[in-house]
Amino acid sequence: MEYIINLDDELEKLIHVCGDWTYLILFVVVFCETGLVILPFLPGDSLLFIVGALAAHGLPIDIWIASIVLTGAAIIGDTVNYQIGSAVGPSIFKKENVRIFNRRHLIRAHEFYEKHGGKTIVLARFSPVVRTCVPLVAGIGKMGYLRFIIFNIAGAIGWVALFVAAGYF
Repeated sequence: MEYIINLDDELEKLIHVCGDWTYLILFVVVFCETGLVILPFLPGDSLLFIVGALAAHGLPIDIWIASIVLTGAAIIGDTVNYQIGSAVGPSIFKKENVRIFNRRHLIRAHEFYEKHGGKTIVLARFSPVVRTCVPLVAGIGKMGYLRFIIFNIAGAIGWVALFVAAGYF
């Protein structure tokens, strides 16, 4: 677990040891950070940055392949997170007068995501921990899936491009 949490520090060693399997490891880390609500502590921003920095220093990692893999992981991770929210949401809000999971909160979440959901999905990408919670709440709040996936893709592309490029340059 310590190794995964500090993967950004160990990435150079990992590239030399694992070669092309490094892309799969990067995919798994970003997928878990964005797709599994219980793992928001995994390195996201710093991992993207270090991938770019290592590629700039001539390590055997292709920045384009890494960017595509990381973008795919981010999109799929958020989509899984959204689906978890969609599946769990209705069962949580069945009872009328539950203090934390009040049906009124669900209605307010739905209204919020109808009005501000797109920009929330995109901007959350750039905020650790928040990026893990927002897709879940979008699913619980019944944000339309087509709208969600469009902003999910846009946010993932922007997030990966910005941080990998920042590391590279």
